[in-house]
Amino acid sequence: MLLQNKTIAIVGGGPGGLTLARLLQLKGATVKVYERDLNKDARVQGTTLDLHEESGLKALRQAHLLDAFKENYRPGADRMIIVNENAEIFFSDHEGKPEEDFGNEHFRPEIDRGPLRKILLESLQPDTVVWDSQFVVMEKQNEGWLLHFKNGTSAYADIVIGADGANSKIRPYITDIRAFYSGISGLMGTVYNPEIAVPNIHKLLKDGKIMAFGGGKNLTVATKGDGSMAFYLSYKVEESRLKNLDLADKSQMLSLFKNDLAEWDTMWHELFENAEMPFMLFPIYCMPLNQTWTALQNLTMLGDAAHLMPPFAGEGVNMAMLDALELSDYLCNENFNDTQTAIASYEKQMRERAAVAAYESLENGDKMHSKDALQIMLSFFNEHRN
Repeated sequence: MLLQNKTIAIVGGGPGGLTLARLLQLKGATVKVYERDLNKDARVQGTTLDLHEESGLKALRQAHLLDAFKENYRPGADRMIIVNENAEIFFSDHEGKPEEDFGNEHFRPEIDRGPLRKILLESLQPDTVVWDSQFVVMEKQNEGWLLHFKNGTSAYADIVIGADGANSKIRPYITDIRAFYSGISGLMGTVYNPEIAVPNIHKLLKDGKIMAFGGGKNLTVATKGDGSMAFYLSYKVEESRLKNLDLADKSQMLSLFKNDLAEWDTMWHELFENAEMPFMLFPIYCMPLNQTWTALQNLTMLGDAAHLMPPFAGEGVNMAMLDALELSDYLCNENFNDTQTAIASYEKQMRERAAVAAYESLENGDKMHSKDALQIMLSFFNEHRN
């Protein structure tokens, strides 16, 4: 076995890193996950995730966690309406869509990030995750690496796997290829007690999702399991334009929204007026689709660290979890003579697969932020409903 008597360090405790830890432990490997969050109760930010049959759900099946997922996902949260800037409804799948359809390639059940993380954490052996471990630097030692963390501790590992996201500190040890700006930026906000704070939008939402299109802009609104509401506004904009915003200044943010959404109905203002401060800014980047590098024997990466892409195909978390599944299979495959060959094989197919998903994400992003976005999206969803 390639991993016999080897210790593995996974840097990053997101869905990809935790899925990999679970799968490797099932195969008998010795694994530690180093996560910068203070503890397991740290609040997980972000919108809900939809898992896909051929990737995220496939990984959970292999990890023997599909039953736990079924107990925690949110039936009906994938139902949505499509509206224009005046909140006029053009599409709804609230009536005919089944709540549960596992095994159907088009079924994309939704789960909040917190419950997914909890499922994965509880599947791991005790003390697998080393909390409050923000990676700083590492150097080669013997056949492996000595990792150093911000809290002053250090740890040795024979193999290191970067699962530390878009701003990966591990990636530069593998390649100097950097992401490019996609031309689109997003702003995310959260509203608590939405039935009181934003009654009009809450009524429209029906515990599902709203996708609104108008004037080249896209606003997505979704409920979360804790009763809050998350919204995400994205549009084509110069990379530098939003970078100097004070995201905690409500008057400045309101001014931005009212100016940039001037042609949108004032009903949407209740979202921006009642959002928790600060907003979160997401300039959207993508790794080059033709990226390549020379494989190492003791270092690799997965998820956004390896192939950051826009969110417009819902592939990010799914690619990360599929990376975890395939990397665990390659590292535990007796047909490979050494870890470098196994890692090289994993990385080759991972890059090819991710390039296809990234291309789709870039294409979708362009369509969703075009002047004809509403008609394009209506055609797409009506075609898939029939």
